[in-house]
Amino acid sequence: MTTYKLKGLLQNTGWISPAYVSVDETGKISSVSDTSLQKPDYDLNCFAIPGFQNAHSHAFQYAMAGLAERHSTSQTPDDFWSWRDAMYKLALSVDPDQMEVIATMLYSEMLRHGYTRVAEFHYVHHDKNGKPYDHLAAMGERLVAAAENAGIGITLIPIFYQKGGFGKDPVEAQKRFISADRESYLKLLEASGDVCKNYAHANVALGIHSMRGVEPEIIKEIALDGPRNLPFHIHVSEQLKEVSDSLAYLGKRPVQWLLDNCALDARFHLVHATHLTEAETKGIALSGAHVVLCPSTEGNLGDGIFPLLEYRNLGGKWSIGTDSHIGLNPLEELRILDYGQRLTSHKRNTFYAASEGDSGKFAIDMITKSGRKAMHNFSENYFAAGDFFNAALIDADAPLIASSGLQNLTATIVYSTDVSMQCGVISHGKLISEKNNPDQSLKIKSDFVACLKKLANRL
Repeated sequence: MTTYKLKGLLQNTGWISPAYVSVDETGKISSVSDTSLQKPDYDLNCFAIPGFQNAHSHAFQYAMAGLAERHSTSQTPDDFWSWRDAMYKLALSVDPDQMEVIATMLYSEMLRHGYTRVAEFHYVHHDKNGKPYDHLAAMGERLVAAAENAGIGITLIPIFYQKGGFGKDPVEAQKRFISADRESYLKLLEASGDVCKNYAHANVALGIHSMRGVEPEIIKEIALDGPRNLPFHIHVSEQLKEVSDSLAYLGKRPVQWLLDNCALDARFHLVHATHLTEAETKGIALSGAHVVLCPSTEGNLGDGIFPLLEYRNLGGKWSIGTDSHIGLNPLEELRILDYGQRLTSHKRNTFYAASEGDSGKFAIDMITKSGRKAMHNFSENYFAAGDFFNAALIDADAPLIASSGLQNLTATIVYSTDVSMQCGVISHGKLISEKNNPDQSLKIKSDFVACLKKLANRL
C-alpha cells in the first residue's frame, strides 16, 4: 500500500484539501480522504486533477512537428493537402525501431504535460514496400511497447484505410496504410488486440480512417455488424474538400451520411467534425456520439473552427487530442478551443456549466468523462476506489495557484498555468517526473535525437 498526501484533490463535487490517496500494489485507489492516521509515503505540495486523456494521436508525426512551417514562395497555396504530402514522406521512411523510439519520446512528453492515457490512431501498418509484416500488428506492438517504456496508458486504434479518396484507388504514398477489404482489417484488429495483452495498461479500439478512406458501404457494415463492444473512431468533415467530394460521390455530406446509415451512439468518436450544418451538429449531439477536437493541429492546418457553442447548447459531448503534436499542453488545447469560440461568438461563456458557471470545471469534467469513453473507460468519478490513480499535478507554490482560494482554483489552472507549473503525474499509481528518473529521461531523449538524425528529415 502506498499513500500520497496532496495539497488538494479535485473530485466531481469539488476540492478536497488536504487529500490523502492510498493505492494498492497494482496502482488502484483503495481510499480517498481528507485525513489519515498513517504517515504518507509521498507528501506532495501539489494540487491533483484527473489525468488528461489524449483522445487522438498519430505518434510518428511528432518527428515532423514544426517542419511544415517553411512555405513555398510560389503562388501554389499551402494547405492541408500539401501538408499531407510531407507527412506521407515521413510515413514511408519510419521503420519499427524508429516508430518505437519516436513514440516513447512523444509519450514521455505527454506525461510531462499531464496526459496519462493516449488513443493512438495508428495507420502505418506495413513495411516500406507496402507488404504486411509476418506479424500483422508489428508496428502497433512497438507503439504499445513505447507506452509501457514511458509509463502512459494506451488505447491502440488500428485504422482501416482502404481508398485514396471517394471512389479512388490508393496512391503509392499510402501503401503502408492499406487493408484491402473488411476481412483483412478485422484480422489486423484481432492481432492488435493480442499485442495489447502484453501491457496491463493497454487496450484496443476500432477505427476507420475517414469517409474518403474506406468504401462507405463497408463503413456501414462495420458500424452495424462489426465489433460493437469497442469505441469507434473516425476522421470526418475535417476539410471543406472532403465535404464537397462526399456530396459529389454520395449525394450527402459526410456526417449526414453517417447519421443516416450508421446508427450513431455513445461508442462513436468523430474526430474534428469541423464543417457541420446545424442539422448535423444537432444530429451528433442528440445521437449521444462524441466529437474529438484537436485545436492546435486544427489551427495549424487551417481546418476551421468547430461549432462548439451550438453543440454545447444541445448537450454535445467532446474530448481533446493532440493529433500531429504541434502542441502538447492539454491546457493550451482548451484555451485555443475556448478562445476560438469567443472570437467567433463575441461571448465569453462558451465553456459553461449551467449549474456552476465555472468554465474551468466544465472543461475538465467534459474532457475527462468523454476522453475516458474514447478509451473504453466508463468511470464517471474522477478518483474512485477501485480505479487506477491517474492524476496531473500542479505546483501549489506557483504564485497564481498559491494565492487562489479553492473556489477559483480550477479556473486558474485551466486559464493561467503553463507546463512550468506542472510538477509531474501519477500514472496508474506511480509518480512519474523527470526528477524521479533522470537516467531514463536522458536515454529517451538521446535515443530520439539519434533516431531523427538518422531519419535526416529535420536537417
